[in-house]
Amino acid sequence: MVKAYVLVVTDPGTTQGVIDILRAIPGVVETHEVMGPYDVVVEVEVENLTDMPPVLGEKIRKIPGIQSTTSLITLPR
Repeated sequence: MVKAYVLVVTDPGTTQGVIDILRAIPGVVETHEVMGPYDVVVEVEVENLTDMPPVLGEKIRKIPGIQSTTSLITLPR
């Protein structure tokens, strides 16, 4: 399994709606609303590294209300 943490900045007032959409995406295992420079932290798990770009680019980044994302893909042990 490959894991990533995605740090999400949302438009004001859209955070809960963004979280609802995120939770429906296959591969998203956890979402947390946070305080600070980011609004949501998303944990994503996929089978292979090649499965990650479609989840990040085609699913998460296209959600209405998301201003920006920063993706942190974990290294294998």
